[in-house]
Amino acid sequence: MATLKELSSVPEVLAPGHRMCAGCGAPIVVRQVLRAAKAPVVVANATGCLEVSTTIYPYTSWRSPFIHVAFENASASLSGVEAAYQSLKRQGKITEEIKFVAFGGDGGTYDIGLQSLSGAMERGHDMVYVCYDNGAYMNTGIQRSSATPVGADTTTTPVGKEQTIGRTGKRKDLTKIMMAHGIPYVAQVSPAHWNDLYSKAEKAFAVKGPAFINALAPCPRGWRHDSADTIEMCKLAVDTCFWPLFEVVDGKVKVTYKPRKKKPVVEFLKVQGRFRHLFRPENEGIIEQIQAEVDRNWEELLTLERMHQEQAEEQAEE
Repeated sequence: MATLKELSSVPEVLAPGHRMCAGCGAPIVVRQVLRAAKAPVVVANATGCLEVSTTIYPYTSWRSPFIHVAFENASASLSGVEAAYQSLKRQGKITEEIKFVAFGGDGGTYDIGLQSLSGAMERGHDMVYVCYDNGAYMNTGIQRSSATPVGADTTTTPVGKEQTIGRTGKRKDLTKIMMAHGIPYVAQVSPAHWNDLYSKAEKAFAVKGPAFINALAPCPRGWRHDSADTIEMCKLAVDTCFWPLFEVVDGKVKVTYKPRKKKPVVEFLKVQGRFRHLFRPENEGIIEQIQAEVDRNWEELLTLERMHQEQAEEQAEE
């Protein structure tokens, strides 16, 4: 495991001076992931906060080849570049080891880019896809996405006299969807746990074939928290098990962080303005529902881990 001192000496691929908001989780995730590449990288980016704020013409914040085509096709674009690279490598025209990574927000990953992401994963391209999940379409005005948590107040699920709850229905579990693709590596990470994130990014770049990382990336403006509290938001998400940290290696689940004392989800909700309305007397039941869903998902994850451990032990005895 690399130390912070060692990581601080790794050259930055995303240069300072970009226009991302203070406290934005996305550039923190990007910088931590790219430190683990250990080779030249080609970066693709779906339309979103990261793309528009790092490539304002005629400037760029990227110290690497960078591709942006449209909202929906970051995975398709990068898979084409990766396929061309593999062809040139077989012909002996390229000998250098190059890594390929795509970044997209939840809008460009859970929703608009899901089809091209699924295709790239299914075809087996040797690439890493990183979703920075901030839980809404933050770039265009904080509209709900399928990653928006239950109860969140957004501009398309506004809280008012008639609608007092915010976002209704369950959020999409994209990490499980990627698990179902049977790809070599899937992980869920938080920038507050930098050593866990770095280790998983290393594994993602090292595997032969597709890898997917889902990273929590708080948005101070959309979540309505102070920009200095981004890492604290991530810690609370993990310690309440709202955002569990785990990895899936060749289909086997391993939980990489288990809180010593699991905090109630209300600790995560109460520090965000987007959930303020849930603390009205008439919405008490919504918080109970959110807690029940978090508990269910956590127990299901632990059950999967135990099952896979038992299977591995049985195979070792044979």
